[in-house]
Order: sequence, then C-alpha cells, then structure tokens
Amino acid sequence: MTRKTREAAIFVYRGDKFLITHRTSDGIWSVVAGQIEDGESFADGAARELMEEAVLEAPLLDLELTQAYEVEPRFRHLYAPGEYNVTVASYVVEAPAGWEPTLNHEHSEYRWCSVADAIELAHWPELKEGIRTVARRLGLPY
Repeated sequence: MTRKTREAAIFVYRGDKFLITHRTSDGIWSVVAGQIEDGESFADGAARELMEEAVLEAPLLDLELTQAYEVEPRFRHLYAPGEYNVTVASYVVEAPAGWEPTLNHEHSEYRWCSVADAIELAHWPELKEGIRTVARRLGLPY
C-alpha cells in the first residue's frame, strides 16, 4: 500500500505533559499522527487517527501550523515514485483527567512527558516545533 502525502499530527496534552508514543514499525517516538485518506479533510483525518491510535474522541483545535517535510530516503520505498514531499496539518487536544490511551498495533508504549522531554524524544524536527508551538500557546515553559 502506497503512503499518502497528506498527514495530520495530533498533540495530546494534559496539564503540563504531552503524550508521546513509540512506533513499533521503526522505533521512533512520535505524537499521534497519520495519513489523510483521499477525499478526507485534514480535520476529519486527525479525528479518525486520534480514535484509531489512542481511542480518544475529543474536540480538536487546529493549530494553523501546516508544515512540510521531505521523506527520508529510508522510507521512500513506501511512497509513489517522486512523491516525497508530505504536508502535515497540526492539531491539539486536551486529554480528560484520568484518561489513558489505548494504543493500537502501531505503537508499543507511551509516555506522558514534560515539554523538554517530549522535545528530546520526538524524532522529527517538525514534531519538535509543534510541541514548542503548543507549549507557547499554553504558556508552558520549555
């Protein structure tokens, strides 16, 4: 199955902590994220991914932070030839008190992290910037 070039990143926080997930496929620490299907809006795709990957249905706030990245060479075989530029729309959601994610098969574990620890664990620079953006908007130090 060929990967899509539109994705959503969902930054889940509770208080001053961020949810960071460990992906089973490549061992990368990330946030809840995934591909936007053909004919699906970014917002609808983000809500679907949040439910699929963490079993959370909650209002999403569009960060109005659209980023782009070039697919790393080691992952290019997953994409159509020449389709190596991905657009990512970012959303933030506050986790309810006491909620813990129910991870799907794509993740092996999760952590609630301080801003600094989340930035340290996050693999991609775009995720690090997203975490900083959410922290600034929430008034959290980092």
